[in-house]
Amino acid sequence: MRHRLGFNALSRTHSERKALKRNLVTSLFRYERIETTKAKAKEAQRLAEKLITRAKVDSVHNRRQVARVLFDEDMVTKLFTEISPMFVSRPGGYTRILKVGYRNGDAAEMVLLELVEKTKKPEKKAKKDDKKKASSKARKDEPKAKAKEAKAE
Repeated sequence: MRHRLGFNALSRTHSERKALKRNLVTSLFRYERIETTKAKAKEAQRLAEKLITRAKVDSVHNRRQVARVLFDEDMVTKLFTEISPMFVSRPGGYTRILKVGYRNGDAAEMVLLELVEKTKKPEKKAKKDDKKKASSKARKDEPKAKAKEAKAE
């Protein structure tokens, strides 16, 4: 019978389970999308939703409560400055689970756990290769342009 079992133990001790959830949630906030098993995703989703709800109100107390779970200070900052402002008007349901298929080794059901809304990525600057190509193309076109000018005169 499954009476009064409030969570999935994931076949781990308390400390192992706590570390696993902490790492999954940190990765979720870092990459905004992770691929994992369905059972792990459901447990990580519960914790992530609670952290995002807490981060909607930026206070010292809330930052300390979140920092108890997320040991990476950069992720705490990202959660409070980038992720939670996207969900201010949303009363829950900040993450979604999308089925991907089954893992080859043991046929475990794999899913994508992702944030419902994406943060805006800064636009990429032109790479050095693109600049080199543009400058070399301009150099190749210079003799042609000079020849056209000479013909026009």
